[in-house]
Amino acid sequence: MENKKREARPKQYEEVMVALRRVTKVTKGGRHFRFAATMAVGDGNGLIGLGTGKANEVPDAIKKGVQAATKNITRISLVENRTIPHEAIGVEGASKVLLKPAPKGTGVKAGGPVRAVLELAGVKDILSKSLGSNTKINMAQATLNALKSQRTVAEVAKLRGKKVEEIL
Repeated sequence: MENKKREARPKQYEEVMVALRRVTKVTKGGRHFRFAATMAVGDGNGLIGLGTGKANEVPDAIKKGVQAATKNITRISLVENRTIPHEAIGVEGASKVLLKPAPKGTGVKAGGPVRAVLELAGVKDILSKSLGSNTKINMAQATLNALKSQRTVAEVAKLRGKKVEEIL
């Protein structure tokens, strides 16, 4: 039998590290350090996922985080492939993130983990405001929750069994 090396297939998602933490477990033998990496993956076209991986070494934690994020991928609704359909507030823990659609050319007005998630999702024009706690992991998850709550006019019309014109 020939040992064939698996061909490295091109990455289908971009990856961004949202947070990297060193976590400590105190035992009777002393402190035991591990690393927790929260990763966001997306294709820049409406697909986005978040995941956390823990390991004794940073690269392993990152790899596990990417695997967890690719398992949690969801599609979000975009208008004209650049902004969100309507205002939304995402909540996770004590973190709240307000997202507002913006006119063409505005750009991504967001910082930190919110910006990372929005850019990976493929949002090009948006305004955001952080309300409440600004824990990185919770802010990223709150942003994802706000994006998941988005519904286009066509989706709402389909849910209600009406035509798009009736809703507008």
